Amino acid sequence: MTKTNLCFLILTAVGMSLTCAPAISAQAGGESPAYLDAKRPIAERVDGLMSRMTLKEKVGQLNLPCVYVDELGKDIPSKLLGCRKFAAGTYTHEIGPGCGFFTLANEILRKGARQQAEYFNELQRIALTETRLKIPLLEDEEGTHGAMFPGGTIFPEGLAIGSSFDLDLVKSVYAAAAAEARAVGIHMLSTLVLELDRDPRMGRNEEAYTEDPYLYTRIAESIVQSTQGTNIAAPDKVVAVLTDFPTQSEPSSGLERGAIELSDRALRENSLLPWAAAITKAGALGVMAGYPEIEDIPAHASEKWMNDVLRKELGFRGVVVSEGGGFGTLISEHLVRTQKEAGALALKAGVDMNISYEPAYMGPLIENVQEGRVDIALVDRAVRRVLELKFRLGLFENRFVDVERAVRVVHSQPYQDLALRAGREGIVLLRNERNVLPLKRELKSIAVIGPDAENLMNQLGDYSPKSVLQHVTSILEGIKSKVGRNTKVVAVKGCQVLGADKSGFDEATRAARNADVAIVVVGENQGQNDADEARDPPTDGESHDVASLDLTGVQEDLVKAVYATGTPTVVVLVNGRPLSIRWIAEHLPAVVEAWRPGERGGEAVADVLFGDYNPTGRLSITIPRHVGQLPAYYNYKPGKAYFTEQGKRGYVDMPSTPLYPFGYGLSYTRFEYSNLRIDPPQVHSAGMARVSLEVRNAGDRSGTETVQMYIHEATGPVATPVKQLRGFARVDLKPGEMKSVSLTLTPEDLQLLDRDMQWRVVPGDFEVMVGRSSEDLPLMGVLKVLP
Repeated sequence: MTKTNLCFLILTAVGMSLTCAPAISAQAGGESPAYLDAKRPIAERVDGLMSRMTLKEKVGQLNLPCVYVDELGKDIPSKLLGCRKFAAGTYTHEIGPGCGFFTLANEILRKGARQQAEYFNELQRIALTETRLKIPLLEDEEGTHGAMFPGGTIFPEGLAIGSSFDLDLVKSVYAAAAAEARAVGIHMLSTLVLELDRDPRMGRNEEAYTEDPYLYTRIAESIVQSTQGTNIAAPDKVVAVLTDFPTQSEPSSGLERGAIELSDRALRENSLLPWAAAITKAGALGVMAGYPEIEDIPAHASEKWMNDVLRKELGFRGVVVSEGGGFGTLISEHLVRTQKEAGALALKAGVDMNISYEPAYMGPLIENVQEGRVDIALVDRAVRRVLELKFRLGLFENRFVDVERAVRVVHSQPYQDLALRAGREGIVLLRNERNVLPLKRELKSIAVIGPDAENLMNQLGDYSPKSVLQHVTSILEGIKSKVGRNTKVVAVKGCQVLGADKSGFDEATRAARNADVAIVVVGENQGQNDADEARDPPTDGESHDVASLDLTGVQEDLVKAVYATGTPTVVVLVNGRPLSIRWIAEHLPAVVEAWRPGERGGEAVADVLFGDYNPTGRLSITIPRHVGQLPAYYNYKPGKAYFTEQGKRGYVDMPSTPLYPFGYGLSYTRFEYSNLRIDPPQVHSAGMARVSLEVRNAGDRSGTETVQMYIHEATGPVATPVKQLRGFARVDLKPGEMKSVSLTLTPEDLQLLDRDMQWRVVPGDFEVMVGRSSEDLPLMGVLKVLP
């Protein structure tokens, strides 16, 4: 055995970086290629590597296929073999060795961190020893609310995270996801959604955090800072792949892939703001192109959005990946007839990588170059971006992971505890008449009723692992853990989320009549596998859009039947979108919005129900009375205010005001606001002002208040929203305690997009409003901005 091979075996066994790689890669003359010299600048290394690459090898680096595609195999054994061959460049004669894989761990590595780390190391070893250029593989996985692979910690999703209004929590959650991913050998986390949640009919909006551009910018910055850090080569950092540029969240008719019919102004005033924060300020290095057409051109073919805006205006310096089947949108929108033509358009627009084994970036792309239809410079542009990312990740020096470290890191106790914290903070108490909550532990009997009381997948949400290895606490289990042996807990499903079957109502009402309190857990379905979806089809999540926001099936009838027994009744909602629960909001004494609370969501809900945690969540989205009110976001233009405010008529058949406004949420204590000060009261357009106030806990329980600051310019050259969030702070207060809160208004907070489509501060009077929600603002003042 040679010294080089011995070094390789030893280092692979302990999971260390392969420092002997240059020797293995030495050319016939005995010298290592310059691109393997870590001391050289990355640009020089990229140039050196690309100068050695054939066209097939270059195109191979543009392919990062999702492992769920049938082209890589139709079952786990065949996919395991197919991925090995794809890494070696022997799976297909069309292209050279592939760039890496997307969703590999979730799809075929279902035994946990050890298997995942070992297999990823095996693939890297194949790339090192069985390919000509030894280019390391890039591994990508979904990371919407935790790294999506079996064994990874499953945090609350979307609106639960947004409703926390806690940026420290956001950073902690996504830092944990990054650390778990990198530990097993994953380098990118995708579907980090930066799309305003302004049309909850679309199921994919379950993955988004808020309707508000300002809150979203703060969340976007936090996500990128925590996943990427300052050095993406670090052993706990990954590339943040943000979804979907420029937006797909307000499609025509609320249907996924529907055309985005927003004006350029609307996109820039709202949709682009989180992207600017994530890319321009935080330096995000991954973007996924969207499905829909915008201004009559699908995003995958739009040079304006994928190049001019994304790269030139926002300064993006990373890679753009396709959506799953995204090249096909150019065919379905009738721009072209073939994948070959689609590939030419997408490459020119600026899409760098293919994630779903579409022909567009495989053999047909090579033909396009050979036939002179595509300039090789466009291929080189995309390949350069991919290779630069691999060098920045440090993969040429550290391609292997430490298997034992991966086992220690993934789903470790601190991350489990963080999942509980996140579940608690995202819960919003919507109603609590006569202080029904918190419940007393000494109750003799509790009836837990409803289809979501024990449904674990409905707690977890979209983009959760196909195989869940850890224990997930149901809401029923959480409730049982809070009471003693003398309390009887009776569980009755009552009905399904869908369907008209009321055969379980009698048992449910009988249980309620014999209980001191009834807890009815209703909401939405979240399918995760074929068996679940056949039995109880999904009502939310990707590709599951709705025309109504009401509770589905006979769930509301179940609530009515239980309420009619006269037993005090609490409703707990488990859902990914806001639900128009008009009757429940009017009649039920207590309503708890749990969203998708994650793997420890059952404990989190029980903590709130029994008062072990005083609810702190505040709605990051408006809850409408009816789907016909959409769009229902709070920061509408003054024209809508004519019928919404000042006691006007609104709709003929119902009020035009929301059921619950943005920023709303109750506590088990009361908070009082006083002493608003704006310092200085006058500033020039480039100046800043400090807004300070005092908040007092006027109740008898410790609690956390989320102070919210909104502004509105009294007059200006263009119509601006009636109010816009421009600051918030979580304040912990003991009973009777008062604290001072200070928020800052900067020129960026005060600017508007003027008639010439330029961002600037227009001098004038700015109304400053501070309070506990977008509709409850007891403190008001004026900041004068001078020229």
